[in-house]
Amino acid sequence: MQLLTRAPAALKVAFLLLLLGASHGQLQFRFYSDSCPDAEDIVTAVVQNAAASDATILPALVRLQFHDCFVRGCDASVLITSTGNTAEVNNIKHQGLRGQNVIDAAKEELEDQCPGVVSCADIIALASRDAIAMTNGPSFQVPTGRRDGLFSNVRDADVLPDVSDSIQVLRSKFAASGLNDRDLVLLTAAHTIGTTACFFVKDRLYNYHGGTGSDPSIPTAFLSELKARCAPGDFSTRLPLDRGSEGSFDDSIYHNIRAGLVPIASDAALDDSNTTAAVVAAYLGAASSSFAQDFVGAIVKMGTIGAITGEFGDVRDVCSSFNFN
Repeated sequence: MQLLTRAPAALKVAFLLLLLGASHGQLQFRFYSDSCPDAEDIVTAVVQNAAASDATILPALVRLQFHDCFVRGCDASVLITSTGNTAEVNNIKHQGLRGQNVIDAAKEELEDQCPGVVSCADIIALASRDAIAMTNGPSFQVPTGRRDGLFSNVRDADVLPDVSDSIQVLRSKFAASGLNDRDLVLLTAAHTIGTTACFFVKDRLYNYHGGTGSDPSIPTAFLSELKARCAPGDFSTRLPLDRGSEGSFDDSIYHNIRAGLVPIASDAALDDSNTTAAVVAAYLGAASSSFAQDFVGAIVKMGTIGAITGEFGDVRDVCSSFNFN
């Protein structure tokens, strides 16, 4: 039965890879089937173990993939650390990023089994895939064969979408990464799981557009609810991104977006454009039955952005540092 539920998504992803052309032609399902047959199972076991002690790590792993792929492509550059705060991860737009320790743990086990074979970039993609499935989301395959990047610069992350971006800016940033409006709406649905800190909501509550008021688009009762949770000066309290359903992957976030009940301004912004609002409306109506499959297509597509394959790039020994050879 599980094979039947995976088949439509797998076929769609295979077709997507054909459309993406030769630059990503070396990404393929079960890339490590000969060189490291247990690779995907090892990553899954590590993610399961991490989630057993901290379930909040699951949405963090999905966010980690997004932050990796939007900066220089899906090359694990976000995992590089530096002593001088010059690496990509040191950019403020990566604030609160978590899950690197899970990737490191999987890499350590993989190096024991198959030294120098499985890239950190692929581990990120596989861990994100597993995290979605473990929050009652769809189970699906992801193509692998990525290589790790050779660069990581703090300023590169300036291109990341920001919680305060308008819908026009969001659409432009997604388009620059080869993602369309439907992809934007679908990938925003990843916020159906997890929480956010008051830090990312404070301006919307107390300093809207640089002033001293609140975002007038927030419904009065919800505004009171948010202010009760996020007092002035409180940057650390956590709020559900998908009110009432933050622990389970589903399409309820679209209902909350339509009702104005999302804390993040960039999520609410999907209702500010006729184009993206129409996509949200579609998934609240006739397209609701295809939501999970379409989400899979969008996140797999995102996972091909700037993918390094073949003889280019490297396979790091340790995910947080470049190889020296």
